[in-house]
Amino acid sequence: MTMQVIREKMSGITLVAGLLVLWEFSARVLVENSQSWPPFTDVMATLLASLGGSDLLSAMLASLGRMAAGFVIGSAVGIAIGLAMGLAAPVRALLNTLVELLRPIPAAAIIPPLIFILGIDNTLKIFIISLGVFFPVVVNTLAGAMTVDPTYLEVARTFKAGRARTLRRVLLPAALPYILAGMRTSLALALITTVVAEMIAGSGGIGYYIISMQYAMRADDMYAAVILLSLTGYAMNLLFRMVEGRLLHWTGK
Repeated sequence: MTMQVIREKMSGITLVAGLLVLWEFSARVLVENSQSWPPFTDVMATLLASLGGSDLLSAMLASLGRMAAGFVIGSAVGIAIGLAMGLAAPVRALLNTLVELLRPIPAAAIIPPLIFILGIDNTLKIFIISLGVFFPVVVNTLAGAMTVDPTYLEVARTFKAGRARTLRRVLLPAALPYILAGMRTSLALALITTVVAEMIAGSGGIGYYIISMQYAMRADDMYAAVILLSLTGYAMNLLFRMVEGRLLHWTGK
């Protein structure tokens, strides 16, 4: 690790530490109502106490289960359709307009109508999470597939490689950096969509927990849940980057 990288990391840590000090100072000195804006140290004490086993930890684990299911489904479908669009021009012509029409719609916007169809159980939440994950993955996968040098595809045809072999040996390796970039973006979106779905149509999970703590005026617990979400998202991103680095070591990036 070079000194420049260390300095960059330290500057980021310093900024976060400064903001936390500002939070603590404002809560103890500037804000009269500490019930609505509790000090950071109080929130962290609540969070650490919750990690021993509490409603917060149970809610977080339930959300991660839904998120994992939605992420896997959305990524798998997105990769499959993206590669199919990249490999076959008729499939691309058929689906491209539909994807571009649906992609701008926020996943949260279709929760109310879907409640009428799917109810408010896990099926709805996992479907919404899958939908939020699907579009970044399919768009990135298609972009990666379209960057393949036509010469490689021509060579594959010359050697009479079938579609499956061309997909496995040519298209997928070329698109992999794009696929993983789309999945990394979708990982954060999956967590966001999970929380939103639980807030709107929740009966459990971290999103429902945050809303419940707000209604109960338990600010320490509410902010503790938000911090836990932030730390969880940060850890997932670091873990995914490690996996991404191992899968793409051959690119030299």
